[in-house]
Amino acid sequence: MSVGLYIHVPFCLRKCLYCDFTSYPRQEEQVQLYLQSLTAEMVLYGDRLDARHKSIKTIFVGGGTPTCLRPEYLAGILEQVGKVFSIEQGAEITTEANPGTVNLPALKELRAVGFNRLSLGVQSTHRELLRLIGRIHTFSEARQAVTEARIAGFENINLDLIFGLPTQTAAQWRQSLHEIMALQPEHISCYGLQLEENTPLTKAVEQGQLKPCPEEEELAMYQMARQLLGENGYQHYEISNFAQAGYQCRHNLLYWQNQAYLGLGPAAHSYLNQSRWGNVEGIEEYASLVKQGQRPVAEKTTLTIKEQMEETVFLGLRMLEGVNVESFQQRFGKSLQEIFGKQVSSLTAKGLLEQSFGHLKLTEKALPLANQVFAEFV
Repeated sequence: MSVGLYIHVPFCLRKCLYCDFTSYPRQEEQVQLYLQSLTAEMVLYGDRLDARHKSIKTIFVGGGTPTCLRPEYLAGILEQVGKVFSIEQGAEITTEANPGTVNLPALKELRAVGFNRLSLGVQSTHRELLRLIGRIHTFSEARQAVTEARIAGFENINLDLIFGLPTQTAAQWRQSLHEIMALQPEHISCYGLQLEENTPLTKAVEQGQLKPCPEEEELAMYQMARQLLGENGYQHYEISNFAQAGYQCRHNLLYWQNQAYLGLGPAAHSYLNQSRWGNVEGIEEYASLVKQGQRPVAEKTTLTIKEQMEETVFLGLRMLEGVNVESFQQRFGKSLQEIFGKQVSSLTAKGLLEQSFGHLKLTEKALPLANQVFAEFV
């Protein structure tokens, strides 16, 4: 079975105030150490994986900000993947980008070497909100990035937005949605702000410098996104994701369908052969382990059959179509009802789950309460 490949680029020009992902200021010496070590990690896996796990059907280069690296570095990463692994014909190959870190020559180079999907972190179309969360770009730059990506040949573009920001109003959110749709991306992701521990934005809220968005206002923004995007041809296919027909993110679907993927780079995570593991976060430690011929793994867990079943259900419920009941039975040799009948009956009685066309899925009522539903299966 072919797998997805995730590559983590742990560098940013400047870390956003809400972000708790593993990233460091871009320094050329560190970048070179990372690139050398990433190549070595690929070779390690190339020597150890069987043929089916060396066949790659999706690639996602995330961060950090991958495009804070020079485009030839990203081209080199993709070229090295092609040497060590077998990239399937028609594979979806995505790179994340910050609108402030791309231009037309860079986008042309990325498209020419094989990247065919671009994910731009726009987050807001309002200057004051972008400043509030520490973004380095303006919406004008984001609009220009989309225009130049089209010229460069990208026909599959995702734009990220965040709602529920401190001081953000419903009117601002509505305007952002309309302005983003006007750019005609194939895919739009709408994420509710998560106040992650120890980030500057969270500290500002905790210290009373900013007021968090009230839950009822955040919920209203979410419902607004569902309505407006749905009315304009974007299918709501996962809790936070909307796509035009045929443009669902194939790489992320691997996660939600609990399929196999390999993660490379500091802090990257993998799921292969019923085991999950995460790499060490520090660049120096990562480089040292790889240099010694060791996989740079910080922690590894082999899942029991019950844990695999649990993950298959709560990850699958993130998708609007839900969990395929027949596929669950084929995968585990037991029916979903046999394993989780009690939970399914209880949640169905509460109006939070329903079965439709062979799928178990969240109801409309359950979407804002999804995490509470997922917890019932763990």
